[in-house]
Amino acid sequence: MQKLLLLALVGLGAQLVDGSLGMAYGVTSTTLLLAIGTNPAAASATVHLAEIGTTLVSGFSHWRFGNVDWKVVLKIGVPGAIGAFAGATFLSSISTETAAPLMAVILLTLGLYVFLRFTFQGLPKGQLGKPLRKRFLAPLGVVAGFVDSTGGGGWGPVGTPAILASGRLEPRKTIGSIDTSEFLVAIAASIGFIVGIGSENINYGWVLALLIGGVIAAPIAAWLVRHIPPRVLGAAVGGLIILTNTRSLLRSDWIDASDNVRYVFYAVIYVAWAAALAYAIKQYRSHRAEDEQILAEAETATAGETPDEKATTPA
Repeated sequence: MQKLLLLALVGLGAQLVDGSLGMAYGVTSTTLLLAIGTNPAAASATVHLAEIGTTLVSGFSHWRFGNVDWKVVLKIGVPGAIGAFAGATFLSSISTETAAPLMAVILLTLGLYVFLRFTFQGLPKGQLGKPLRKRFLAPLGVVAGFVDSTGGGGWGPVGTPAILASGRLEPRKTIGSIDTSEFLVAIAASIGFIVGIGSENINYGWVLALLIGGVIAAPIAAWLVRHIPPRVLGAAVGGLIILTNTRSLLRSDWIDASDNVRYVFYAVIYVAWAAALAYAIKQYRSHRAEDEQILAEAETATAGETPDEKATTPA
């Protein structure tokens, strides 16, 4: 019973972070399951089964708060499901440890860009509101879905920074669309794991515990995304990407840093992250009207109208 309660609390915390920042549910939950002795395939299967429920509730909540771009959901979600199913059924036995450090470097670079871009410059002004093309989202979805199913998490860490770095979709809609499309990925990965390892190797009590915690947190996270300023949200997401991938890189075979070295890096990142958030909040307050105007123009561009056309449209 104590273990189930712990899993429920982990599910709640992981979904609160995932729904607010667009990543971390799978990574957090899978890490705990591996720590208590679950084999990698069963751990990933457990997390993805729980995610069917959490992503459904999260997607509905994000939709209710206006955080979803359905075109993006379909363009990235369907390829993502294909990648997740392939990874779960045919490729999950192949170790991704060799590729993990390279992936961490790529994501760390994207994270630094997102972090610096939103902290010091705020919302993108040139690309925001322009459509995200299928030729960009489809391969991104396949890769993110594959990484997600083979690594127990990765849909958000791969998809969120890539879309944010494009500058075409505001942070809250990036997070809402990634969270919503993950429903398709979770279903495909779960089917693949059941086919690959069999349902008897999955602890459904653990699935239920993670699910309950995640379902409780999903609406709260969607509300937070709606109300956190985009500049601050971008800085927060960028910091999380940097921290997560620095940790992966330092613990990889490429570097294999000692505990003392890792702790120094983590301390520096935390201090820089806190300072960046404080600066982003200060800048948002100074440029609030400008940011709101950019968002309004992006909304009308997405709807196919210019601000002038919207102003002259009869109510």
